[in-house]
Amino acid sequence: MTGTGKTVTRVDLCEAVYQKVGLSRTESSAFVELVLKEITDCLEKGETVKLSSFGSFMVRKKGERIGRNPKTGTEVPISPRRVMVFKPSAILKQRINGDSTSAGNGKDHDD
Repeated sequence: MTGTGKTVTRVDLCEAVYQKVGLSRTESSAFVELVLKEITDCLEKGETVKLSSFGSFMVRKKGERIGRNPKTGTEVPISPRRVMVFKPSAILKQRINGDSTSAGNGKDHDD
């Protein structure tokens, strides 16, 4: 899974679990679905999901505000809603930028 622009799907995640963990394909699929459902359920309740060395998923409340229709310029009220936000960890940011030897928690390199 390199920078080829490929989209990783549930099927890809299930296949990775199958290949690397050794569960059956059915068990791997159930495992991935269970993890995703747990994350979704927590976010639905407004809880923050923090995955060490990966990042945090949070739900934020946005209040009502006035927006503008870009075509007509007409002002339109935007109703209050909840949005999901992902904040990557410093370790994930380093890995994305190809800097796996930087300080962090020291787990990325041998001492």
